Amino acid sequence: MIEVNKLSKTYGDATVLSLDALSISKGEHFGLVGNNGAGKTTLFSLLLDLIQASTGTVTIGGVEVAKSEEWKKQTAAFIDENFLIDYLTPEEYFEFVAQLRKVDTHTLKDFLGRFEEFFNGEVLNQKKYIRDFSKGNQKKIGLAAAFIGQPELIILDEPFANLDPSSQIRLKNFLSSEENKATTLLVSSHDLNHVTEVCDRILLLEKGEVVKDTPKSAATLKELEAYFSGQ
Repeated sequence: MIEVNKLSKTYGDATVLSLDALSISKGEHFGLVGNNGAGKTTLFSLLLDLIQASTGTVTIGGVEVAKSEEWKKQTAAFIDENFLIDYLTPEEYFEFVAQLRKVDTHTLKDFLGRFEEFFNGEVLNQKKYIRDFSKGNQKKIGLAAAFIGQPELIILDEPFANLDPSSQIRLKNFLSSEENKATTLLVSSHDLNHVTEVCDRILLLEKGEVVKDTPKSAATLKELEAYFSGQ
């Protein structure tokens, strides 16, 4: 699904990301962890062609992202609130995304109905623009929109940040649900518990380089906690 080859990003004399090779299979739930400055957001930005690589290539579904936009038909993402159109209401934004992904109004209504608990009565029918919502509710809007039309690949940067505990648990359950099993899901997070529950493979980055890339096991969480605690 995703192939990375000799990928790097440099700003001046500082190399913020350097990956020799990375392959992510279709349907894989892939977790990305690391301290601030590890290169997580840089990697996602390169995967989505939001910034230009210093060296190397990224391909999604056999398409090099820097040379074609065909990969966008099967890809969705939510990195931060800049992905939103904040002068729209949530309903208008969801309808806009649905039109792009050729989802009809009835299907969209059914889809949003599955987010009723996650929205907690604070997103729909509020008669206000996205820019006037809290950071947490803006996050909910962006996350829900990413799944409209069931894209094959979904990339989420820190999806649990700014969410209250109940919303975090509901999101974790949704990401792990049967309906998303076939989705290729990339999740970066500072929350080691949630990312290890949601993902079946974990990549640990430090200062732009891979420290560990391993399938999840019963010991993964303890190993990550030991690494980050310096033990």
